[in-house]
Amino acid sequence: QVQLVESGGGLVQAGGSLRLSCAASGSIARIDVMAWYRQAPGKQRELVASVPGGSITNYADSVKGRFTASRDNAKNTVFLQMNSLLPEDTAVYYCFSVINHQIYWGQGTQVTVSS
Repeated sequence: QVQLVESGGGLVQAGGSLRLSCAASGSIARIDVMAWYRQAPGKQRELVASVPGGSITNYADSVKGRFTASRDNAKNTVFLQMNSLLPEDTAVYYCFSVINHQIYWGQGTQVTVSS
């Protein structure tokens, strides 16, 4: 049974920073892309950052220069360092991964940025 477990969300003031982590566990033979999505109230889920194995990390235009995604392949973990946070970054952040050719989502972690 494969699962993704996220941590690191919380409440922060505008201009502050948070670091999210997502660890994959279970019977893992292969991990392709690991990514972060977010969903704000009343909005569709959107891609924040995608970290394909061995390729360039892609970012949504709205977070370029402020967010950095990275992977620790030895620990099957993906991170999202979020700096210069804005109130519009408030959302539930979800970890996404393709593991053993199947799609998995984390349970989501709330990030709230106060103005």
